[in-house]
Amino acid sequence: MTDQKPISQEKIPSRGENYSEWYNQLILKSELADYAPVRGCMVVRPYGWALWENIQQALDRRFKATGHVNAAFPLFIPLSFLEKEKEHVKGFSPELAVVTIGGGEKLEEPLVVRPTSETIIGYMYSKWVKSYRDLPILINQWCNVVRWEMRTRMFLRTLEFYWQEGHTAHSTSAEAMEETRRILDIYTRFATDEAAVPVIPGRKSETEKFAGAVSSFTIEGMMGDTKALQSGTSHFLGQNFAKAFNIQFLNESNQLQNAWTTSWGLSTRFIGAIIMTHGDDQGLVMPPRLAPIQIVIVPIARSDEEKARVMPVVEQLRQALAEFRLKVDDRTEVTPGFKFNDWEMRGVPLRIEVGPKDVEKNVITVARRDMPGKAGKSTLGMDQLAPQIAGLLNEIQANMLAKATTFRDAHIHDPRSYDEFKQVVENGWALSWWCGSLECEAKIKEDTRATTRCLPLEQPAGAGHCIVCNQPAHEKAYFAKAY
Repeated sequence: MTDQKPISQEKIPSRGENYSEWYNQLILKSELADYAPVRGCMVVRPYGWALWENIQQALDRRFKATGHVNAAFPLFIPLSFLEKEKEHVKGFSPELAVVTIGGGEKLEEPLVVRPTSETIIGYMYSKWVKSYRDLPILINQWCNVVRWEMRTRMFLRTLEFYWQEGHTAHSTSAEAMEETRRILDIYTRFATDEAAVPVIPGRKSETEKFAGAVSSFTIEGMMGDTKALQSGTSHFLGQNFAKAFNIQFLNESNQLQNAWTTSWGLSTRFIGAIIMTHGDDQGLVMPPRLAPIQIVIVPIARSDEEKARVMPVVEQLRQALAEFRLKVDDRTEVTPGFKFNDWEMRGVPLRIEVGPKDVEKNVITVARRDMPGKAGKSTLGMDQLAPQIAGLLNEIQANMLAKATTFRDAHIHDPRSYDEFKQVVENGWALSWWCGSLECEAKIKEDTRATTRCLPLEQPAGAGHCIVCNQPAHEKAYFAKAY
């Protein structure tokens, strides 16, 4: 018998030592996910799936509150469908997984395992839409998609991933654009309010927009290594897909018109955003509103006599705090210190310790994950416990958002020259005037490996000069290295 530590107790690299390995090891040791036998695929473990379910629920209620309904569309799409929209097929061709044999026989037409569903849904909408009375259609689906990525990393970029994709059809351009911006606002509020991830909403450049879209909008988050992560996108598709799939309707004047469509999505990549925005050298730090486990109770009893005194109080706590997502760690084969480290690594927002001295004093000891060490420890009386705990969880949520926002803002700069710009994007973001030319955008990427993250919706007044070519510029853009 060896004295080997359980995998969850093996020390992970620090973020400063090796950020990439810190991220990978943390996912494995916290049991969010594991590597699948197929290259580039992952198995989402129960703890990771519980986090994804909480993300789903938070978004789903927002979608339904704005009139959207859920449906399901096929996993397989005829290859010819993707060829109907030229920009779309060009953008996705390198990432397609194509089925050519089914039931032991060669298929008459190859089938694509969906990378996204604009085409199959466009085909169905063409069957369903005949009159302006049939519009708008506001449909979302929760599903998996496949994109044959060459360089993969769990949650951030995998061959198969889970997401929601919304697809809507409208009778006017203005209504479709309003929908596009409404969803962007939903994503922004979700990220900020539920995940404590401060994101910047903005418009993608022509180079970075979705293949087949007229314009794309994004929420961009700064991770703990200052790289950017595109965390959700909303696309105004204009009439591109409507024309490709004949989504036509008779308007109120009895004239035949093409519909205006949108699509939008947020995926399990957002779990990566939570890990990298909040995680520290001890492990995950979960925002209370999304955490799979909000509270862990650790009984501390060294003898049967102490256990007899402590466990009834633990059961009392379990009942008093039933409104929260709660776990009682009553394992006897490991020490309290082991449990503390274990749950810190898993990022549980609040730990409650109950020992014989706490029972005598009619108090509990609480430890906040967002404030490690003595600074995060305090005692609470047993009276009115649920409101006290709710208040603490709200404080943790607010503190996590404030901390992430402070970090982000400290690493956003407004360089005065292109030389300074190149220095800034090595370890931060630049918010700079940009003339909008593809040449300047390409030069930035070639010189620095930074890309145009977005043109923020909130633009400064006036105008300036492009950070690259010094020509007149009317918009500022965020530039950064990205995942």
